[in-house]
Amino acid sequence: MKNLEMFCTSMEPKHYEFIKKAGYVPCALGEKDFQKGWLRDNTNINISSKNKNYAELTFHYWFWKNYLSKCDSKWIGFCHYRKFWTQKKHKSSEINIDNLSSIILKEVPKEFESYDVILGEPFYVNQRKIMKFLKKGLRIILEKPSRLFNSDERTIKFHFDLMHGRNNLKKAIEFLDNENREDFYNYVNTKVYFHPFNMYMCKSKKMINDYYQTLFMWLDKCESFFSQKNLKGYDLIRIYAFLAERFTSYWFTKNAKFKTMNISFYDIRNDLI
Repeated sequence: MKNLEMFCTSMEPKHYEFIKKAGYVPCALGEKDFQKGWLRDNTNINISSKNKNYAELTFHYWFWKNYLSKCDSKWIGFCHYRKFWTQKKHKSSEINIDNLSSIILKEVPKEFESYDVILGEPFYVNQRKIMKFLKKGLRIILEKPSRLFNSDERTIKFHFDLMHGRNNLKKAIEFLDNENREDFYNYVNTKVYFHPFNMYMCKSKKMINDYYQTLFMWLDKCESFFSQKNLKGYDLIRIYAFLAERFTSYWFTKNAKFKTMNISFYDIRNDLI
């Protein structure tokens, strides 16, 4: 049994050789001419047509419906063509196409064996520069000016309101099942960080199945409120992916014994032209 099977999503067919060389599984998003060897999100049971709004989640859905049951590795993980798991934090300036393959995670270290899930290091939403908050949503700031001076009040909910529309997160939570609605609401209104990028590693297929079952049932209900026709601009067009980021962090920290690991940024498009 393999220690880790890592699924790397990309929208570019030319990334195939690099992803394979890294020992990862190439996972295709979108309609470009992907050759044999890719796992494609537009085959079998899929929601590939929603990629514009769901981003990498269209592959997660495909994986859940068509491939999860076939996995036989100890750990199952996900990364992007711009974000990679690394045991040590690396600046983008330290990474290039020649050394990236030796830096990225190939096996889950033994010290993680007692955990169910690995999540990315927390992203603190309350540590952004004050001017960025003011530019994004002066009206929201003025509703409670103390947020400018008390970073503990700049919660996930506050950040989401600024970035993705006032009260959109609150409205979305109303569509959650009874088991998670109150807990998730409390989570986003008290936490000032989350584990980002819809990236995780997990060694329980049952846990992965339960997570996707809850996530996609919720997002499907959210579509009745966030009509795709009304989603304009990057921060709203991908609102389902942004909702999922916060929910993924909440769900795994609630339901699993977890540990965090570094995620390093390097866009392989910089060198693979």
